[in-house]
Amino acid sequence: MPSGVNLRSTLYRKRTVSPDRPRRFLTEEVFLNPLPGLVLFSSLLFTSNASAPQCAGVKAHADAWVASKVDALVAAAHAVYTDDEAEPAYDRVVGQLADTFKRCGLSNDEAFKSRYPEFVGYVEALALNLKPDHELGFVVPDRQYFEETRDFVQIPEFLTNQSFLRLVSRFQTLEQAKAYLRRLNASRSADEKLIFFSYNSRHLGTPDSKDSFGRLLVVVPGDASKGVPEKWVQFGVPDPGARARVRNVSVVSSLANDDGTSNVYFKDFYRTFRPDGSITIKGRWELGEGDDNCAQCHKSGVLPIFPVAGSVRADERWAVEAVNARFRTYGSPNFGKYLDESKFGPGLGSASWDARERLFGASFTGTTVARSMVCSSCHAPGGLGSFNWPMDSTILSSYVEGGQMPFGSKLSGPQRTELYERLVEEYFSTDAARPGILKSWLLGRMREQSPSS
Repeated sequence: MPSGVNLRSTLYRKRTVSPDRPRRFLTEEVFLNPLPGLVLFSSLLFTSNASAPQCAGVKAHADAWVASKVDALVAAAHAVYTDDEAEPAYDRVVGQLADTFKRCGLSNDEAFKSRYPEFVGYVEALALNLKPDHELGFVVPDRQYFEETRDFVQIPEFLTNQSFLRLVSRFQTLEQAKAYLRRLNASRSADEKLIFFSYNSRHLGTPDSKDSFGRLLVVVPGDASKGVPEKWVQFGVPDPGARARVRNVSVVSSLANDDGTSNVYFKDFYRTFRPDGSITIKGRWELGEGDDNCAQCHKSGVLPIFPVAGSVRADERWAVEAVNARFRTYGSPNFGKYLDESKFGPGLGSASWDARERLFGASFTGTTVARSMVCSSCHAPGGLGSFNWPMDSTILSSYVEGGQMPFGSKLSGPQRTELYERLVEEYFSTDAARPGILKSWLLGRMREQSPSS
């Protein structure tokens, strides 16, 4: 994630739904034809007649079919990781796979599932994001998620005070907004005091204003013993001199469990500026303005803050260290019943040394860059969550090329560029003889090579 980008309010890219998805084609054809009943019958008959031999072929030559579809899926994922404009094509690949699974009954075929469990689970998980009521990418519909998690992501009432909202909505009055927070802290106990500071994000704007990089982060301490989560509430702040309003407010909450994990919850809100000067706040989704896939950026739930150099006042730098220290206490992220992280497989930097040597050559494995390909030492199941697809390229490139990760590493600029390029290639490679992490996992080769198999 880019330095200084820690909440999903920073992700302004919206998913583009492909106009070519099969289920829409039939609807549009029937709508335009003067004999819709006849077209519907003939279309269904054609589909039924065509599907039987196609499905028989898939099952009879399953290895070859899966291998070709894995290549297509990984290539499409790599393309959209590199360029957002490739997203419609990627959606078509996922949609067609999900459609074949359904028509051919592959998800319920025990023989097929037992042979390709990774591929089946992955396609089913990716396909959720294509449904119009699953923009968050979760197993349950967006409405259900927001209803069930309302208490965990609600903005604290003292941060919706009209006076504070007016102050935090303009750069010129931002210091007065902080003065309000300091007055609140004066009456709070030591373990209840708010931690707050303003800063500039390095690369990403807010969902409603992609060119706005100002932020005010307020961390509201929780109490796990009472089921009260810790909340990271972030307000988008207009840049100095900007006349346009920034509406976004984001909440990421973390509630510690006894097993060392933390349940993580997300929600984006938008401010509405009324003609009478009042400001209301309502969920972005409830306002009908869409939402984004949460886990795409938040593999580890709450993420640390790496602001633009010089954007944090000297007397607030301690607060940056304080919130990052709190992040390190949260443990492994847990998305509960809403997301099964195991369906997405291993992430960046998780290749074996043998696989890395086959891909890049024996001479590479002894280099400083190779020794720095250690993302999975922290970002893995049971740790901070794997960096696996879907993931955001701006976030990852900023972390690696911007100098924050790997933590504590000393690399030159060219070395960091090479490190990032090697990590991406190692993950997305579709070379038949030297497959990357994602392809190898989807084909079950990592399972076959594991000591427990």
